[in-house]
Amino acid sequence: MSSPEISLGVALVPSDSPAREPLLRATERVGLRVVDSPAEAVIILVDLTSAGSGPALASLLSGNGAFHALLLALVDPGEDAFASLEPLRPADVITSAVPHELAYRLQRLAERYREREEQAQLQKDLSLLLEFTADYAESLDVGALLHDVTRRLALRLDISRASLVMLDRDEGIIVASSDDPALKNRRIELSRYPEIREVVRTGRPVMVENAPTHPLLEGVQRAVAAQGIHAIAALPLPIRGEVRGVLLVRAAGQRRTFSGREIDFLTTVAHATAIALRNASVLQDMRGQTEREKSARIAAEEQAAALRTYHLFFANVSEGVAILDDKACVLSLNPAGAMLLDTSPNEARGRHLHQLTHPVDDGVLMEMVACAGRGETRAGVDVGVSTQAGRQLTLSLSAAPLRDSGAATILSFRDVTHARRLADELRHTKDFLERLIDSSVDAIIAADMQGRIILFNKGAEAILDYTAQEVLGTMTIRQLYPVGVAERIMAQLRSPDFGGRGRLSMCRQDVVNRAQELVPVNMTASILYEGGREVASVGIFTDLRDRMQLERKLSDVETRLEESEKSAVIVALAGTAAHELNQPLTSVMGYAELLKRKLKPEDFAFKPVDIIYREAERMAEIVRKIGKITRYETKTYMGTQRILDLDKASSHEE
Repeated sequence: MSSPEISLGVALVPSDSPAREPLLRATERVGLRVVDSPAEAVIILVDLTSAGSGPALASLLSGNGAFHALLLALVDPGEDAFASLEPLRPADVITSAVPHELAYRLQRLAERYREREEQAQLQKDLSLLLEFTADYAESLDVGALLHDVTRRLALRLDISRASLVMLDRDEGIIVASSDDPALKNRRIELSRYPEIREVVRTGRPVMVENAPTHPLLEGVQRAVAAQGIHAIAALPLPIRGEVRGVLLVRAAGQRRTFSGREIDFLTTVAHATAIALRNASVLQDMRGQTEREKSARIAAEEQAAALRTYHLFFANVSEGVAILDDKACVLSLNPAGAMLLDTSPNEARGRHLHQLTHPVDDGVLMEMVACAGRGETRAGVDVGVSTQAGRQLTLSLSAAPLRDSGAATILSFRDVTHARRLADELRHTKDFLERLIDSSVDAIIAADMQGRIILFNKGAEAILDYTAQEVLGTMTIRQLYPVGVAERIMAQLRSPDFGGRGRLSMCRQDVVNRAQELVPVNMTASILYEGGREVASVGIFTDLRDRMQLERKLSDVETRLEESEKSAVIVALAGTAAHELNQPLTSVMGYAELLKRKLKPEDFAFKPVDIIYREAERMAEIVRKIGKITRYETKTYMGTQRILDLDKASSHEE
């Protein structure tokens, strides 16, 4: 079928006729073109006035071109010249090659040619339509017939594809396609076919020209352009007053549009097809119970064969695999799944999934099956189950739709009980260690090998007056030491002379707090290794400010005791006792505080630990008073015995 965009060809016989120049001007005026070969022409200008016209005319009459093209004869105006035209039977005659007259005659002949071609095409359309009608009335194999119809339509219209699409809610189902006899029952999303949605909305044929830029195809224009599609025609298939399907044809290549005659022809074919589909549906309904039973038996056999294929495929899979129907009943269970659920494939077949798994949360499991039924896929969902033998397992489940065999869902599962238990234990251990580090009264600070701080406990917050949020990932360990100290400590850690390689024995050091004040501490440090590679460093810091303040007070007391010979021994003893008792008391109070934080008030050990802590506080208060003794004061105790009066002896303040 010729494209309307290509102009008709006009040939000149003989080709060297003097009429060539007027012919070129005339064809340019009316939108025709001059061709060299008569076989390519629809109009042939035969110049019988030219001396060499005889042999050229004989060659033309002996070929097939003369019977296809319309002849325009250029003759002398004499009577004899007109008499010689009888064997030639030209469509028109002209006696002079005047460009404007020649143009007029050529335009009329071109219109006549187009009318003749249109009539021929209409005759072919009618013939093909009659063939379709006869086939629809006689054929019982509707699927094969519909494919044959689309194939012959594509050949007749010289297009890339013709398809029949039936409608099912928001989806379409391709029932036949011209270029693939196996392409049927394939579902398509109507969101990708706006022309079909427009036909459904209006109930009328939709014609799309310049498809890659047409506004109706907004959103799919790039895909249409990639397929080289230029024009689309979508015709409704009305059945019982409702659009139940669409005849969709697409033109690519040289074809750029569909003519009005072609649209009318396609509309007629669409109506005939709709009638055939309706009659096929009625015929199907009239078939008896025997036919339905036969179809059901065949479907059951096909499903069983498909399930046997699945069973063989999944037999050696290490994970459990179950194929479920649309009611979540088991159609097939592989050996690995049967072993995992403490059952057998035969016992599981036909049973509901709940009966095999007894899930802790049946809502999660059924939601997965429902999602698969809607065509969605779910993966990696943990569900607690109880097997037929009573074992409590945690299964990681994945569900996906499976439509080919009539089953609704394919469910795969694996035992992750040990892995999840180990993960819980690791999480609990991590939480315990974090709480232990945070409960330490000493500062614990860790940094990576670039110096970035990665651990900063509560003790560090108390000593340095920074919060962990301010420090982690933003500050470096160098900012917590005086200039150059961090580098010196790392050098000592890598040296074997300060406690061994990778370790630093306790030493006196100053650190810098938020106020840029020096805080005296005792510290130990070490390097953490991973496979022999340094990955981090950690330091533990003990605040010496309270201890140093206490030491200063003890020093003052000793000075005053030296001034009083009578109090010398008592003051020395008091200072010694306070000094020696303070550290163990601090340890007792610290560990008691840690125990209290770990215990709850309702625990049986909470009260004894609380008593230990309070009594240790009393002892600390006594030690504090001893540390403040500045003079010798006694009180009566049990008759005539006298003991040191701590309140009076320690009440004097400088």
